[in-house]
Amino acid sequence: VQLQASGGGSVQAGGSLRLSCAVSGIIFSINYMGWYRQAPGKERELVARINSGGSTNYLNSVKGRFTISRDNAKNSVYLQMNALKPEDTAVYFCYVRRSSTSTDYWGQGTLVTVSS
Repeated sequence: VQLQASGGGSVQAGGSLRLSCAVSGIIFSINYMGWYRQAPGKERELVARINSGGSTNYLNSVKGRFTISRDNAKNSVYLQMNALKPEDTAVYFCYVRRSSTSTDYWGQGTLVTVSS
């Protein structure tokens, strides 16, 4: 399974970005798709995830600002980020989980920088 993330960049506080992640390879039994982030000197944290049924989970600090979605036909997951804050600055990683083996697959990170 390969994941290719894109869409990071630099924005000012209050701005928006949309991250995309395309998944390829053997993708059977992929249940969860989502995004983690890691800021300098901090632990990696789950930002949002969506399961195959469309149920979502969000980090409390991004609720109401970020929206995760997936396009199963395109094997892709997206993260729309609005009202960005400097504390959202981090490297964002997309991931998917193969439910049959509880295996996580990761994409390369994409840097999001929010300036005040």
